[in-house]
This record gives sequence, C-alpha cells and structure tokens, in this order.
Amino acid sequence: MEELVQVGLNALHDLRVDYGEVRAEVRTEENVSIKNREVDGLSRRDSRGVGIRVLHRGAWGFAATGDTGKRAIATAARAALEIAQATASVRKKRIELAPEPAHQATFVSPARRDPLAVPLEEKLDLLFSCSDRILAVPGVAMAKGGIAAWRVEKVFGNTEGALICQTLTSCGAGIEAYAARAGEFQRRSYPCSFGGDHANAGYEFIEGLRLLDHATEIAEEAVALLTAPVCPTGTFDILLEGSQLALQVHESVGHPTELDRVLGTELSYAGGSFLSLDKRGAFRYGSEIVNLVADATVPGGLGTFGYDDEGVPAQRVDLVRNGTFVGYLSSRDTARAVGIRRSSGAARASSWARIPLVRMTNINLLPGEGTLEDLVRDTKHGILFATNKSWSIDDRRVNFQFGTEIAWEIENGRRTRVLKNPLYTGITPQFWGSCVAIAGPQEWHLWGLPNCGKGEPSQVMQVGHGVAPAKFAGVQVRGAG
Repeated sequence: MEELVQVGLNALHDLRVDYGEVRAEVRTEENVSIKNREVDGLSRRDSRGVGIRVLHRGAWGFAATGDTGKRAIATAARAALEIAQATASVRKKRIELAPEPAHQATFVSPARRDPLAVPLEEKLDLLFSCSDRILAVPGVAMAKGGIAAWRVEKVFGNTEGALICQTLTSCGAGIEAYAARAGEFQRRSYPCSFGGDHANAGYEFIEGLRLLDHATEIAEEAVALLTAPVCPTGTFDILLEGSQLALQVHESVGHPTELDRVLGTELSYAGGSFLSLDKRGAFRYGSEIVNLVADATVPGGLGTFGYDDEGVPAQRVDLVRNGTFVGYLSSRDTARAVGIRRSSGAARASSWARIPLVRMTNINLLPGEGTLEDLVRDTKHGILFATNKSWSIDDRRVNFQFGTEIAWEIENGRRTRVLKNPLYTGITPQFWGSCVAIAGPQEWHLWGLPNCGKGEPSQVMQVGHGVAPAKFAGVQVRGAG
C-alpha cells in the first residue's frame, strides 16, 4: 500500500496541486448472527482501494478508485483536481489548513487473539449456547445474538511529506431475549442494545463479556417486563446506567461539538448544532462536576487510533471543563476557519471511497466518586434507566427524548419494582446542568458504538464513549403505552 500511496503522490506532484493527500486502505469485515437455534446471517467482506483529496485554489476535490493500477490512480488524481477546480470557481470562502508537521509513523492496535482468525464454529457455539439458555426460560419467544469483527489496514501520505501506516483491529458481540404475549413484546439486551459492546481489541474482549453468564438473567427480565407496571409520569431524580449514558453523551455532546456542524458545512443525516462560536469558553453546558473530553488515545476505545485521516496525531481535547463548554472536535480546515491553532485530530473517513469528515473519537465523561449502588442509596425517590430502546433529538441537538428497555423505581435508597416502557425528556444544557453525581473510576467503562452515521453519501463510523453511571435531578419522565 505504501507503493500505491507513492504512485498517487507522484501523480499529484506532476499535476502541481497546492496540497494533496492519498489514502490506500484494505478493510476486512465479518458478521455472524443467529436467531433461536439457526444461523440468521453470515458474511465476510473485503474492500480495497485508494482515495485522493486535493486542495486547489482554496477548494477541495476528492476522487477514489477500487482499481489499484498506476493508470487508475493517476486518473483519480486528475479527477480530484478537476473537481477542486470546478469547486473553486463557485466557492464563497477560501479553504486553508491549520499547520501540522509531516509525520512518519506506524500504529498497530493491540489484539492478543485475532478475531478474524477465530473459527466460525467457536463463534456459533457461543451464540447458540446463549440462545439455548435464553429459550429455556418460560415465556421467552425468541433469542438473538451476534458477533462482529473487522480490521482496517491503511497508509496515508500527503504532499507535505507525511507517511503513516496503521492497522486497527476491532470486534464486539451482544445477545437479546424477547418475551411476548397477546399484543405486547419486551426485549432485554446484554451488554447493551443494537449489537452489543465493541472495542478496538482482539477476541479476548468478546470472551471477557461473559455473554453466557448473562443469558438467563436477560431472559428472565424480558419475561418480567410483560407484567411490570408502566413507568409513572412526573418529575423524578433519575439514574442512568453506563450504556444509556453513553448514548446520551453521543447524541447531546458528541454531535453538537463537531465543528463542521457548527459552521454549517456538514448538515446531512444528523443536522447542525446549537454550539455557536460565541459559546466557546463562555457557555454553561452542565453542572460543575461535568467534565467531558474527546480522547483518541485511550486504550481499547473504538474511537482510538494513532493518526486521523489528515495525518494529525490522536489527542485528548477538553470539550466541557467544570461544566463550561471549552472546545470543539475539528479538522485542519475547520480549525483554521475559526482561529484554532491546531486540529483536534478528528477528521476521519469510513473507507477509502469517502472524504474525511469531522467525527467523534472517544467522547468521555470523566468519573466522580462511589458506585452505582451508592447513587441508589442516596436517592429517596427516583428511577434507574438501563439499556437504550429508542432515541429522538432535534437537528440542533437541544430537545431530546430517550426510552430504555427497563427501569427500576428507587424508594428510600433501594431498588424496588421493575418498570416497563420508560421514557425521559430534556433540553441538553438544562439536563447536563441537573447532573448531581457521577460514579467513580471503578464503574467507568468505555463503550463502543460501531454505527455512528453522518454525511451525504452516508458514512458509518466507529466511536467510543467512556462513562460511569450518573444521577440527574428533576427530570421529566413518562411511560409509553
């Protein structure tokens, strides 16, 4: 792939572009899923190609090719330049890049056991064993499970002299239990919903999830939800367990801090942002205990890497410090546009065939003190929400509603009855302003979300969210159905 990148760079040199970059990439993906005692899906896909981006007369142009021959790469380079020339003729503002040294480096994410080399039989045995335990619980109508694994090998080079080789290996898994009766069904998932938990790691991560140990538990909870009371309506102190809080961070912190959304240069798929430029350093985002960082360096994160797709090193960047909004996720061009000295290293593309966009890395809520049970004991009357079921948030990331698979009422410091169909609503800065407690490092977990969508055409990216359970005071709650 280094040779392919050099072919592209030679073509850009011959074309005398102002700036150019070449990414060569090989991606391998495997997905295994089961339903009850049958294989529901099985796929393995390889993709390879070269993407070329050109900055010419202050405008971007991009082209890509799955043909890795020299002639095809040279043709893609010319196409990228032609697109940049056409864009330059209608641009309103000249694009410039924040400075960045030309790095030459190699990064390989750790994986003790290659998840793509684990025999299919072993993966199916695990999923079927979980299914058997789920289906053994009376009242369960269906069991599901899945395991995903992928590897990305890529080389980046630019006309400033950068040359970076990276290999990222990731995997994850999850199981689901469905209970049903006339006119109703309930779902419980482990370790979280929508495909489970994922990490930048080897198959040892999946083994550590202990799926089989939790199969009976989620099946019993799914059945219990059928006869549980609907979540009451009113204003309550609420507690969010880790996976639900991770999605709350994703939707109400991660997306609105993407600087291209703020500037209006990328609005497709998930809209813009309420975090206008005047708010940086002056806007109260949450209570004083709320500290949020974008950290692409934390080990095992699905948003962890060595360098982004502009050749900028992975960094830890403050977004919210002691409740005050202080920083954005940025790329080289968006950083320069607003006077930020350096890109935060958040420009990433979902494949060789896509242009880099400002994307979340690992957006983490820093921990406080104590445990989830400490938060429960300190609650006179409240509701504990667990495992996302639904979400809705407006296109500026202000007004939201989240539903979870299950909730527990808390009375006098103890979990009491199970509640079904729980929903909570809020306004982003008011909600984070109501955060009164965050559990400590022993409860902190880095959740992996492999399906963050953005862009037109759509790009699906892998991101991470490190959180510990937290408590919020005076939140509007209701039950659905």
